[in-house]
Amino acid sequence: MRFHNAVLTGACGGFGQALARQLIAQGARVALIGLNRAALDELAALAPERCAVYTPDVSDAAAMAAVGADWLARFGAPDLVIANAGVAGGFDTARPDDLRVMRRMLEINLLGVATSFSPFLGAMKDAGRAAALVGVASIAGWRGMPGNGAYCASKAGVIAYLQSLRAELRPTALTVHTVSPGYLRTALTAGNRFAMPGLLEPDEAARRLLAGVARGTEHIVLPRRIGWLSRLLDLLPDKLHDKILLGQPRKPRAGEPGATDIPGLK
Repeated sequence: MRFHNAVLTGACGGFGQALARQLIAQGARVALIGLNRAALDELAALAPERCAVYTPDVSDAAAMAAVGADWLARFGAPDLVIANAGVAGGFDTARPDDLRVMRRMLEINLLGVATSFSPFLGAMKDAGRAAALVGVASIAGWRGMPGNGAYCASKAGVIAYLQSLRAELRPTALTVHTVSPGYLRTALTAGNRFAMPGLLEPDEAARRLLAGVARGTEHIVLPRRIGWLSRLLDLLPDKLHDKILLGQPRKPRAGEPGATDIPGLK
């Protein structure tokens, strides 16, 4: 499969920009969706006749529906939608203020996947041709980690949601792909104070993602060896596994040094 019409959320982050540049270089028309207008405009300038920039909050279903209506009117049904928008941060259930962090993370990371697909799904099915829906989850969604409960829960939800959608779309020409990155060298991992085995550059991760989707791979792990390591750790008794994880530094919480911003956090 070669992609000609792509929709990409989270296009202004490190991984998103790498995906956008590779899709544009392949000659695709690309809907660039994110919150950093300057970064999106820079990407669009690579092929202004084939790109459009949108800056909605992905958790706002009405705003995403408007994006979908505009793109469909201009370029027609996409053959690739990548729900990549996401935020990360530490979480402590004992701190009442962190509950707003969990709510916002679920809105962006989980609900944002459905709002990214919904405006395009009907048109993609009606087109009757092969097309792919890609959700970016995380290895963190495979097992909860201390101090990272909100992020892990949001990504576990993405994995389960994509499983459901994949089953629903089996009778159609559409495929659903779950991407589980380990550690990518982006702003989301820059503040991590723990070991990040298998750290992958965004350009290489983007290349592997697009190649995997083109091959029809439904479950893509970036890089694969971090998935094997995670599965091996899962063979340990829970108490021992938890002891190992508790010995690692925790991800910074909102407001702490090294924490990443969470847009729309009130």
